Amino acid sequence: MRRRVVVTGLGVVAPNGVGVPAFERALDAGQSGVRALPTLRALGFGCQVAGVPGGIDERAAATFDADELLAMNSNHRFACLAALEAWEDAGLCRPARGDDTVDWRTGAVLGTGVGGMDTIGERVVPFTDAGKLRRLGGTVVEQVMASGISARVAGLLALGNQVTTNSSACSTGTEAIVEGLERIRSGRADRMLCGGSEGSSHYIWAGFDAMRVLTRASNDAPEQASRPMSATAAGFVPAAGAGVLLLESVESALERGAPIRAEVLGGAVNCGGHRGGGSMTAPNPDGVRRCIRAALEDARCTPDAIDAINGHLTATGADPSEVRSWAAALERSPQTLPPITATKSLIGHALGAAGGIEGVASVLMVQGGFLHPTLNCEDVHPELAEFADAIPYTRRSLPGLRTLVKASFGFGDVNACVVLGKWTGS
Repeated sequence: MRRRVVVTGLGVVAPNGVGVPAFERALDAGQSGVRALPTLRALGFGCQVAGVPGGIDERAAATFDADELLAMNSNHRFACLAALEAWEDAGLCRPARGDDTVDWRTGAVLGTGVGGMDTIGERVVPFTDAGKLRRLGGTVVEQVMASGISARVAGLLALGNQVTTNSSACSTGTEAIVEGLERIRSGRADRMLCGGSEGSSHYIWAGFDAMRVLTRASNDAPEQASRPMSATAAGFVPAAGAGVLLLESVESALERGAPIRAEVLGGAVNCGGHRGGGSMTAPNPDGVRRCIRAALEDARCTPDAIDAINGHLTATGADPSEVRSWAAALERSPQTLPPITATKSLIGHALGAAGGIEGVASVLMVQGGFLHPTLNCEDVHPELAEFADAIPYTRRSLPGLRTLVKASFGFGDVNACVVLGKWTGS
């Protein structure tokens, strides 16, 4: 016997909605959060649009004490806001700062792809080069270190179990969910906060712009810029934010009467080994297929039981290969492929936060029995023409949705996949 794991709390800081209610409304309406950023234009970026959450400073100021705010960069603020919302969504109370009680049965795996580059670019490099080390302040190290986000959340919530930060490029957030699932299953924890966060900074996005993997085709039409599975896809839209899921054993959730949003049936992670077409920047299709199949096996779920897919789908040249890999892994023809949606069409690509935010979207779709629309792909890529009927161009009601599979594929040829099931109370 292995312990079953459920999702009892969600928290999200997304470009198209901060907080779960706003985010769910945006998903339901197919609302984009991509907008033009004058800073990128002024700096000469080829891509001058991005998905950036709004109103964060005001929300953070209303949530955290002044000394806490001084120690938080954008990555910290996104992660802490999302984690705290997931905690409270699960019916748990934030401990008082003076309370020395530690929650030894709860931990966190909260990942990031690049992390505190805004702090490095705005403070560490210029102050150091100018010989103004004292101006760096006493919190600069914790803002720069990748594990700062999980450590900060641990301090807010008095977490005493495993607290760590994973970093596996674009698969980070989904990988974190799999890691938390395995820890709870094994009995080493009762609850784990899992997901990913990525700061908002042109210093993070500059390298991708230099690689020419960001879109340059829709600077004057931001909401049309993110175009997964489209014939006119021209690269991904950079984004920022955080998505956090509170995973919990069924026994713990039922004992305290927690709300249950979905069940985490299984998951898997792997690497394509930089072979078979895989590299630092491209996935090995065989590795992708193997990861999906391993997740299904772990979930004890047959391919024909999958009702929907939330893909990685970045609006790059990898999209057609990904869709074909889904069909092969699920043993489906183009005509029988389950509906496949792309959350990045609404928010852009949030890098290390992508799997976390898209994981929240996936749970909401399973719980609500719908798929959000995939924007901007009415001109389906010619290599995907035979899969056109599987794409929800508008909101698609799926009252029979029972099982959804979500995957993320990252630089370094790394893959992560999780299988979510509708909670039926048994």
